[in-house]
Amino acid sequence: MNRELSAAGLLSAVALAGILFSSPAQAATCNATVDSTDAMQFTTKNLVVPASCKQFTVTLKHVGKLPKTVMGHNFVLGKSSDADGINADGMKAGIEQNYVKTGDPRVIAASKVIGGGESTTVTIPVAKLSAGEKYTYICSFPGHASIMRGTLSLAR
Repeated sequence: MNRELSAAGLLSAVALAGILFSSPAQAATCNATVDSTDAMQFTTKNLVVPASCKQFTVTLKHVGKLPKTVMGHNFVLGKSSDADGINADGMKAGIEQNYVKTGDPRVIAASKVIGGGESTTVTIPVAKLSAGEKYTYICSFPGHASIMRGTLSLAR
């Protein structure tokens, strides 16, 4: 009888541990970090946003050493079909506007421009994303968007 109780107790403890330790793993991760470099690169080329998130926060880190006037980077998100237009208008807006056209309705989210050793965050309102739509994030610092881009999608 003690043997049965011990086995039952052990099974209950294992089941409880499974519940306790699996819950955090099942929770949606509503943030990501994207590093940028002095070699004009985003180190993360693809982000997937869990549909259960209300907001998704991206931390952009400039892991290089060059100042923002020489090798500045930002994170600008829009539909893939709008990325080139967002970039062209952003370059015209200038550094004072972080190379993002003020009030551009195509821009879903944008960060400030940062230089080497700096970081910034940008919050993406998930309600503005649609499953099946293609999104692109770029660095709109002049000349960077042709190679500094990645994709973002909403998990289904």
